[in-house]
Amino acid sequence: MRIGTHNVNGIRATLRRGFREFWDASGADVIALQEVRCRVGDLPPEAFGDYHVTLDAGLLAGRNGVALLTRTPPARIRTLGEPVTTIEPGSIPLATEAERIVNRDLAAFAGEGRYVEVDLADAPLRVASLYLPKGAAWPYEPDAKDKYDRKMRFMRGFARQLTASRREAAAEGREFLVMGDFNIAHTKLDLKNWRSNQKSEGFLPEEREWLGAQLGPRTLVDVMRALHGEVEGPYSWWSWRGQAFVNDSGWRIDYHLASPGLAKLATRAFVAREESYEARMSDHAPVIVDYDIS
Repeated sequence: MRIGTHNVNGIRATLRRGFREFWDASGADVIALQEVRCRVGDLPPEAFGDYHVTLDAGLLAGRNGVALLTRTPPARIRTLGEPVTTIEPGSIPLATEAERIVNRDLAAFAGEGRYVEVDLADAPLRVASLYLPKGAAWPYEPDAKDKYDRKMRFMRGFARQLTASRREAAAEGREFLVMGDFNIAHTKLDLKNWRSNQKSEGFLPEEREWLGAQLGPRTLVDVMRALHGEVEGPYSWWSWRGQAFVNDSGWRIDYHLASPGLAKLATRAFVAREESYEARMSDHAPVIVDYDIS
């Protein structure tokens, strides 16, 4: 199975820049999207092609929104907010009831379109799409404590949810995979200019420690790092500004975190970095992994 994740930074803009052309040619079986940033009624009919779509668009117009695109309708859907929207190929979007994730710390984010997970009907696998809050660099930005606290709260609740989803999937004979934009670079190898960003959101010590605490040989494996080893990058996000993309001065903040059994089945992992600045679909590039799942 080929599985990818892509923060599209606005699906309508990304469609104009080649989203369908890229993913139609990719051969992907599952695609996780973040920052869809479009109300359901404004989605272009051609946005998702032949995929079955599970979308939590959230209630904030023009912000957030996560989705999972699968080859067959999912067997089960769970999300922070309900209802979700499902879209069958060639059909209109439908409001669909989903199982609600009960989590005290995540309840405040229920309407923001930040997390959705499904059980695949054609493979023993639970997959999830995440858009973690960006946060802020408090106390280095004195007026940003509220944004900082919100991210910390989300991470606290999400750590419990990761454990619960992974264990429940295992009890049902399924592997678990969470993908998306974590808005955290884990180590110095995960961003080009780490020295100048030690007081920046996304690279604060407590954020990096949190991400590290989710990883382990018996919990979740960073698939890209496991396959590429201790090398710089490969990065998945570059600022639109300046020469960041041209100089490959990026951040690796888009992840595949897999249960150990699934991670062992990963055969290839790559970032589909565009050939030029002008060809970019988003400020994030797709992160794709091939898994040897029959």
